[in-house]
Amino acid sequence: MQRTSELRIWIEGTIVAAIAMVLSFVPTSIGSSFSISLGMIPITLFALRRGAKAGFFSAFIWGLLHFPTAQVYYLMPIQVIIEYILAFGFAGFAGVYSGKLQQAIRNKEFGKSSRIIIYASFFGTLMRYFWHFIAGVIFWGSFALWGMNPWLFSFVMNGLSGLATAIATSVVLLLLLKINPKLFLPTNMTQISQHNNEVE
Repeated sequence: MQRTSELRIWIEGTIVAAIAMVLSFVPTSIGSSFSISLGMIPITLFALRRGAKAGFFSAFIWGLLHFPTAQVYYLMPIQVIIEYILAFGFAGFAGVYSGKLQQAIRNKEFGKSSRIIIYASFFGTLMRYFWHFIAGVIFWGSFALWGMNPWLFSFVMNGLSGLATAIATSVVLLLLLKINPKLFLPTNMTQISQHNNEVE
């Protein structure tokens, strides 16, 4: 029974990753350095629904899907690993707020639930864009506009994209919370534990 429940979660996470990848094709870019990552919306929802471990798995698959869809900007192997494995995978850590959010929803504390969703959206986005920031400094610094310092350029560009992504994710998830709070609760009341391999 536990293995069946785990398999269901992994399948759900893979589907969510595919949805995130589809949303990545929606044009939201302004120039070559600023964009809103709409894929963060389903990834954050799934992470809050199933926990950080499952969230990391789904976000990791999302990153991998950039390869067969030819959406990878390649300079060198380590840059690809940082930007498409680490960065996307870490987005799933929004799920560290999963337990608190689900408890708040069950207690009908919707003000608290809203705050947790905002925290989770910004935390998951921060975790992801930290790695994009590092890659921007190390690998993309020579492409900085107007001869700007690579640290400043990466901070501004990734910071603006991350901030816009976090705000968009928060707004959509808050609307979903208002429309149907049960979306944030696992239908079979199970989730992958963040501390071990058991299903709770």
